[in-house]
Formats: sequence, structure tokens, C-alpha cells
Amino acid sequence: MNTKNFKIFMVFISFLFIYNLNIKAQDSLSLKDVVAYRYYPNYPIALKPMPQGEYFTLLKYTGDDLKLIKYSFKNGKIIDTILSVRDLNIPYIYEYSYSPQGDKVLICKAKKRIYRRSYKGKYILLDLKTKKITPIDTTWIEGPLFSPNGKKIAYFKDNNLYILDLTNNKTTQITKDGEKNKIINGKADWVYEEELELTYAYDWSYDSKYLAYLKLDESKVKEYNLIFYAGDHPHYSQYEIYPGLYTYKYPKAGEDNSIPSVHIYNTLTNNTITVNIGKNTDIYIPRIKWLPDENTLAVFKMNRRQNKLEILFADPDKGKTKLYWKEKEDKYIDEFVFNNFEFLPNGYLVIATELSGFTHLELYDKQGKKLRDLTPGKYDITKYYGYDKRNRIFYFQAAKESPLRREIYAVKFDGELKKLSQQKGTNNATFSSDFKYFINSFSNSTTPTIYTVNSAKDGKIISVLIDNSDIKKTVENLGGIHKEFIKVPINGTELNAYILYPPNFDKTKKYPVIITGYNGPGIQMVLDSWNFGWEDYMARQGFIIANVDTRGTGARGEKFKKCTYLELGIKETQDVLGFIDYLRRQSFVDKDNIGVWGWSYGGFMVLNILTTAQGKVKCGVAVAPVTDWHYYDNIYTERYMRKPSENPDGYEKTSVVKRAENLQGDLLICIGLADDNVHPQNTFEFIEKLIQANIPFRIYTFPNRNHSIYGGNTRYFLYTQFTNFFKEKLLHR
Repeated sequence: MNTKNFKIFMVFISFLFIYNLNIKAQDSLSLKDVVAYRYYPNYPIALKPMPQGEYFTLLKYTGDDLKLIKYSFKNGKIIDTILSVRDLNIPYIYEYSYSPQGDKVLICKAKKRIYRRSYKGKYILLDLKTKKITPIDTTWIEGPLFSPNGKKIAYFKDNNLYILDLTNNKTTQITKDGEKNKIINGKADWVYEEELELTYAYDWSYDSKYLAYLKLDESKVKEYNLIFYAGDHPHYSQYEIYPGLYTYKYPKAGEDNSIPSVHIYNTLTNNTITVNIGKNTDIYIPRIKWLPDENTLAVFKMNRRQNKLEILFADPDKGKTKLYWKEKEDKYIDEFVFNNFEFLPNGYLVIATELSGFTHLELYDKQGKKLRDLTPGKYDITKYYGYDKRNRIFYFQAAKESPLRREIYAVKFDGELKKLSQQKGTNNATFSSDFKYFINSFSNSTTPTIYTVNSAKDGKIISVLIDNSDIKKTVENLGGIHKEFIKVPINGTELNAYILYPPNFDKTKKYPVIITGYNGPGIQMVLDSWNFGWEDYMARQGFIIANVDTRGTGARGEKFKKCTYLELGIKETQDVLGFIDYLRRQSFVDKDNIGVWGWSYGGFMVLNILTTAQGKVKCGVAVAPVTDWHYYDNIYTERYMRKPSENPDGYEKTSVVKRAENLQGDLLICIGLADDNVHPQNTFEFIEKLIQANIPFRIYTFPNRNHSIYGGNTRYFLYTQFTNFFKEKLLHR
């Protein structure tokens, strides 16, 4: 359940929308269309800047042929068609990447998803000059990575690492001890992938001589079993008579982790050395990264409690290390840091920290001495894009003007700051490899995402790539969006919230309310961005939809975010209940008909509310909820709660299983029986308490479905149950 977990059901949108949809105006909003993401904005599919800075590519359909199209950053116009599915005689292009020289493209033509980020693929290599096609292995592989000189590709298969030499088409297996549920060479285990946002853990040295990799020994990690049935979408014929068992390593709070080690393989001598990372094995190695202009490996090392981070510099031939940089926090170090750092030429480091009380970029020299704060101020940066070494400029995203919005900025090496984005709302950027241009995606609560090509010098729009005006017009014909952002004083703190009204809202009438939310650490749901979907459908059914970003959520500094430390769900629940009191005082709210809805951490919040609201809430829908932090993985849980042995009172008072007998109001629970993330155990332990307390509830279980609960008709069925439940309980239909 990393900090993006409430939006888990949005993760796979990119795989559903493989071509642009033309939407016709209609008079009514269909739940089936909403659940099928018919109103999700069109977007540039698989957009990538090319190694040559002036160009970018994306996938686009021409009739029934999927093509890789080359565009110019200078004017946004099409330059050429690089390749097509039809010409290559392959079924589809699921992913692609360029060699560092830009003369070859690696194409994933088949794909099998594993967990949130990992997947197996079948790959081919296309030489753009000769048009020669080379298969990368003949079986399913993972994480192929070009060497900087473009002559080799490293990849992962069956828990081992391989290197394909493109000069002679020879493959070398460089590790041989890999074994399922025991030894992993070069890839994250389940919990590293989920909570440290790490998938494939190997990296080439700048001269392509060395390949460094992380090894995880998960022998002592306890196993969890998921049961699979024959099912449909997909169908497992091997389980038609007897169900199948999927067993994997899942370390719960306080339990043993994988033991990490770091190794460096020398491609010239075929020798492998072990890096000295210390004797303590109860640690995390969240990243390894070679410096860009010398053969020095940076090893990120974090303690089990996750409040101390060190960067070690390792010698590639002897494995000796020295401490380069360290950070220590009173509570915890956010995983945000692991995707928001960069080693610059000459050993400089730019990295995001919260040492100032807000998330900011800091610059360190070759000796690890701090030079300056690059982005000082009382606001959080929310993404680091990179460094233009030619002009000595750093680019980043921040919530500088408001926690509700995101802007794009440039800051010079000497500290001069410039805002590049031009519209108020949510802006994100993809920069060209030479940082002369960027593609900006902008949206707000009434504007579907607009993609433009911009100058990185001043942010000026060069061309419009996609404007989604058809979706905007369609939604306006459906009555538009009537969302109001408000600030509400609750428990001594001013909190951001929104209220979504029905299109025909009449303030003299009273409306039932559905409160949606997530409220997990660092996550925001109250954002000025486009999000037209089920909430808008429910507004058209006669509901008011409301959401509040409680204490513990993001973009308001470290103190606000980390105040929930050691007691997840307590302050957040107090704030939602305070928001409910605020809504009940509004003349247009039917205070006797208020419901709550949430997924994952949001489902945990629904159960918190129903067991503490004392009759203020009539019903709730909890999807894939955590019910006791003992049951959840140790990296996420211990980051915010420490080990159970270190915080027994915190685990006791945050457990909704312990409070199940206090549940008031009608409850619907929905879970996937193959949820590898928030296990069904959470729900089963909770409902057993309800059964023993003679408290009725409803439950839908979805065989073979993971945390996202989708496949075939599943998602439509799921949302139909939500809809009908709230209509029955709050509209009395």
C-alpha cells in the first residue's frame, strides 16, 4: 500500500486506453461508460524523449496499425514513422526503449504482469539503421537494460541475471544461485517493489565495464498463500477441479525481512565481488547507482526503522566503501527521496530531503558537504525532473502556490527561481533529453488534461499536442462539473476539502452525502485536477459527494504529514468526523443520510468511522481494507508505526478488529480473494468479530482478483454494488 494506493484502480488505465476515443454528446451519464473510463482524457501513449534532444516519440494508431511516431519538440509536428506493428509482424508494442545512442529500439511484444510494477515480457531489438531484428532470449524475461555504450543488454530471468553481448549475440549467465522464494539476483522482492518503488535492482557503470546488482536472500521470510480458482477473465484450466495455491514471501510487521547484499560483476574478467555494506543485515538497500563520470558505485543504505539513510561510495574492484552522505530524521524518511535524487558530473549530488521541515532539493559537493538549499521556502517540492548541465539549471514540480495545485519550476545553480507553467491547476512535465523543451500536461477540476509542447527557457507554449476539447464539451452537455473547494477549521487545523454538487443543485433542498477519501500518509485527494468518474455519476443520482484531506496528508510540510506517526487512523478519523459535523450543519445536507466510501487505506478509514461515529454515519462501503496493522507488510507499517514490539499500544488502539463490536450503520465490504497486497485475512478477521457480536453486514468476494479488483465484467459489477447500496441506504430506493 505505498502512498499512491487509493488510486490503485487508476494504475491500469494506461493499459485500457490504447487508442484515442471519439465521444459523442449524450443526455445521460451511464455507469457502464464511467467504469470503462469513457471520460478519461486522451493522452500521448508511451511518450518518450529520444536520446537526440530535439525529438520525442509516441505510439499512435493509424487504422488498425499501431505505429511509433517521431515528433519534433521545436514545432510539435510529425517528422517520421519509425516502425509499426504490421511491419514488424508482432501482435502489439507494450513497451519500448532506446539505446543510449538512439540507433536501436528495444520492443516488448508480449507481456505478463506480476505485481504492481513488475512484469515478464518477450522482447525484440530493432536496429534502426539496418532494420535487423534480434530476439532478446527466446523466453520470458524481465527488465532489459542497455549498457551506456549500447553494446550489451542486461536482463533478469528465473531469479538470475544475464548479459547479452550485441556484438556477437552471445549470452552470459552471471548469477546461478537464484531460486524462487529463496534467492533473488537483481530484482526486488514483493515488499521492496511495493513500498520502496524498486523493481529491477541493477545498474551499469558509465564505461559499461561493470554491472552492479542487489541480491536478496528471502529464505527466512515467512510465506503467504493465495488460492486461485478456474474463474474467467482470465481462465485457469489447471484449476477446474482443484483450486491452485500461489505461495510467495510476504514480511508482515515485525517479521523477518530479506537479507540484502550488493555485488559487482566485471565483464572483462567475469569476476564478481561483494560490496562491504556492514555487518548488520536487518537493513534496506533501496537504491544502487553508478556515478555518471567515474567508476564509483553509490549504495543507499537505510536502517530497519527507516529514519536513517546513508549513501556509501564503493570501489568496484575491491568492494571497499566509505560514507559519503547521511540523513537522520526523528520519525521517518519518506520513500519520495529514492526517486528524487541525481548524481551530477564531478561527484555533486542533488537530493530531496525534509530536513528544513518541508520537502526541498539540497545540493552537496564531491565530499558530501552541503552547498546550499536549492528550493528554500515553506512549501513542498513534489517531483524532481533533472539537471541541465549545459545551463546549470534544475527542474522540478512543487505545490508552492497552494497544496491543491502543482506548478513547474526552474532553479539555477546559483538559486534564481523561475516558474514555467502558466495555468492554475495541476501541471506535470516530461523534458527533452537536452532540457530545451518539455511536454506539459495540465488539468484542473473543470478542464480535461491538455498536453502542450513548451520551451524550457520560459515555459512558452510551442504547440498543442492533445487538448481533449471533445471530452470537455461532452461533460458540459452532461451538466458540467460543480465542485467547490473549501477550507474547514477542524480540531484546531484548517483543512482542505471539496464538495461536489449535483448539476441541478438546489440549496433549498436536502441531499444525502457520500464522503469519499483515502487519508493515508502523504496522499492528497483534494486536488485541483480533472477526475470525472463515479463520483460525478453519483452526483447525478442525487447525492452530494464530499472529501477532506485530513492531518497526515501531503503537500503541507513535514509536521502536518508526520503528526499521525505511531497511531495511523486516529487523527485522520477525528478529522473526518469533524468534517461530518461541519456537513451536518449545512442547510442543504440531509444529516440522517450520510455514507462513507474508501479503498485500501480508505477502506480502513471507513471501518474506523463506522466504529467511532456514534450514529452520525448511516452506512459505508469498505473496499480491500486494512483492519489491523499486524497483518500488513513491514516496510510500510513500520515506517509509520515502528515494530509491534516497539509500539504495542499504537497497534492496539489503531486496530478496527478490536473495535468491531462497536460498529454502527450498514456495512458493505468488497475484497479480491487474490489480493497480494492487503490480504483477505484483514477482512476475514474483522467479519469474524462481527459474526460473534451478531452484527449483520454484506460482503462481496471476487475470486482470482487482486487489490484492484478488475477483469472482464468485474469492475462494472463492483461499482454497481456500490451504487445500489448507497441508493438503497441513503435514497431509500
